[in-house]
Amino acid sequence: MELNKDIDQFDIPLAKRTYLNNPNSTLLKKLLIFSPFLFLIFSIAALRFIKNVELIPLNNLNFEVKRNHDVRIFGHLPYKETPIEKLVLIEPNIEVHIDMRDSLLKMREEAKKDGIYLVFLSGYRSINLQNDIFYSLKSIRNQEAAERARVSAPPGYSEHSTGFAIDIGDATQRDTDFETDFENTDAFKWLIKNAAKFHFKLSFNKDNKYIDYEPWHWRYEGSIEALEVFESANIKL
Repeated sequence: MELNKDIDQFDIPLAKRTYLNNPNSTLLKKLLIFSPFLFLIFSIAALRFIKNVELIPLNNLNFEVKRNHDVRIFGHLPYKETPIEKLVLIEPNIEVHIDMRDSLLKMREEAKKDGIYLVFLSGYRSINLQNDIFYSLKSIRNQEAAERARVSAPPGYSEHSTGFAIDIGDATQRDTDFETDFENTDAFKWLIKNAAKFHFKLSFNKDNKYIDYEPWHWRYEGSIEALEVFESANIKL
């Protein structure tokens, strides 16, 4: 009893809770209230970011992969066969794409004025004909495919199938037809100087590491269709 009496004499303070106006606590409550709206805003922003920043580069990447993907066979690019209705006859057994006919004939006439006589050796060749050339005629020479491809494109890979390619010779030096010696003729020298005026370009020059030099083989790039056909050929890999 005495002990309890002594204890009663002590003034034991009661625990008190003090609620402070904590600014951090208020901010947290506001964030919790507005969090759904903030989530919605950030989601929309993220979607826009993905669309504008990620998808566009992916499209560009797909284009780059498509453009840089090497679809060559023995150095030759693939070409579709031009429709028959786009072909015109310029000489017996020689057809070309209608888009290049006028430029080709005009080039021959202009060369003639300068005393140069161009002769057309070969124009459009079907994929079937190219097949015969590559697999039949070349095999007679006992050449392997890679060796044949240096001087003749595999079927489906010849510029001649587009109708935009033309083989040219010198009418005064027919012994140089389809020979590298054609580069020594007056016809070739005239072409080097003037062919670009008529939108013609030498296809296989001496710098080509896949295909043998062909000074007689020229392609036409004077129309939108022709430029699209030879776009890949004009990209240096």
